[in-house]
Amino acid sequence: MKIKFISDIHNAIFHPLKSWAEQSTGNWNILIGVGFLLLMGSAIFTYVFYKKIGQDDERTNKIFLKSSYCVLWAIILCDLIFPKDYMWNIFFLFKYTLAFLAGGIYLAVRYKKDFS
Repeated sequence: MKIKFISDIHNAIFHPLKSWAEQSTGNWNILIGVGFLLLMGSAIFTYVFYKKIGQDDERTNKIFLKSSYCVLWAIILCDLIFPKDYMWNIFFLFKYTLAFLAGGIYLAVRYKKDFS
């Protein structure tokens, strides 16, 4: 695949994934299963650190707002990077996986800084 324009770069990145997923139903199911497991894992990871940070007060509200800021930036970046022409539902799943993971990582880093 020859890259002619900058807009074709994301197709060059995601086209091999599309080709692999469309080869068989098993590949498609693997992609959906892995995405769903990552989504559940990142949601649980975020929830655990949300609970570990503690009750709502002035300090934790600021931490939760910054975590939400990380989630928002992850969603915006994924909207810019992921293609909208094909496999939109799969990339929707991975977008929210990365968003939950970004928020959870921020909460984990803050928890480690505050309590170690």
